[in-house]
Amino acid sequence: DFVFMEQNKAKVFVNSPNAINGNSQDKNDFSSAKFQSESTGLVDFIGTESEIISGIRELISVLPANNEDDMSYIECTDDLNRLTPELEGRISDPALALNIISDSGYVLEVKKNFAKEMFTGFIRLNGNTVGVVANRRALYDENGEIADEFENVLSHQGSDKAAGFVEFCDAFNIPVLTLVDVKGYKATKCSEKRMPKAGAKLTYAYANATVPKVSLIVGDAYGSASLSMNSKSIGADIVFAWENAKMGMMNASEAVKIIYSKEIDSSEDIKTTLEEKTREYENLQNSAVYAARRGYVDDIITVADTRKRLLAAFEMLFTKKEDRPYKKHGLI
Repeated sequence: DFVFMEQNKAKVFVNSPNAINGNSQDKNDFSSAKFQSESTGLVDFIGTESEIISGIRELISVLPANNEDDMSYIECTDDLNRLTPELEGRISDPALALNIISDSGYVLEVKKNFAKEMFTGFIRLNGNTVGVVANRRALYDENGEIADEFENVLSHQGSDKAAGFVEFCDAFNIPVLTLVDVKGYKATKCSEKRMPKAGAKLTYAYANATVPKVSLIVGDAYGSASLSMNSKSIGADIVFAWENAKMGMMNASEAVKIIYSKEIDSSEDIKTTLEEKTREYENLQNSAVYAARRGYVDDIITVADTRKRLLAAFEMLFTKKEDRPYKKHGLI
């Protein structure tokens, strides 16, 4: 289920780096822990031997033994009604945001070196293990400085990473929380080759999962990319949205250029007209209130109430049981 790899001595390969035409181990060591964790996604955790042993113990303590085991539950000593007003300033990096949401700040990130724009990991809510998938805009270092920034789009690597994680959580009956902030798909030649199937795989993983599924829209939720991130359309049990969240088929500034193209072109002040139409479109089509009216969002919540509302949602869904028609397995 999870792969640990010693960061200096361990080697993993199908073909030796020296056996690949035009390559050598000194040039590109495809067998190293760095390559396997950052480029292939094969390895979930890397570290020294002592760090690996400690990591295995921690992971085992978080995970249930099987899909019917509830022994991973621990007593929660954190305030269940604790307010989280500081959350909005840290939401660009889910690792920091979840540190505020989770019981006593517990966060265990999985595949942290692979597809960094997509966060996958475990937290605890009221003592229960919860799997989390989240879009990431920024990565902060130990000093609180921005180490890397990302566009809030789905890549094929991020989609594969999230899909595999959701499937694992479903297999072990672990509830899934999704923090949504996505505006579309990554626009590269490589993504065009792989994104259609990767996107379908992510959508299928969510739709096929029968565990409690809760989503929180914290930023953008545009187009079909947002539908793949545990939307109501594919079976989310509860969808929350922050008051400043934006949802719709496309970004307002791009939409008005299409819808009001003639009016904008004939305007004496194109910039002012464009800004007015953009604000009008956002309020009427892309606001959290509009999405709630259409049934895409169950409730609009404040940033400060995030932890207690998520806790209440998973508490309500604790006994969820979903029976499906018998079949051997799905295919995607």
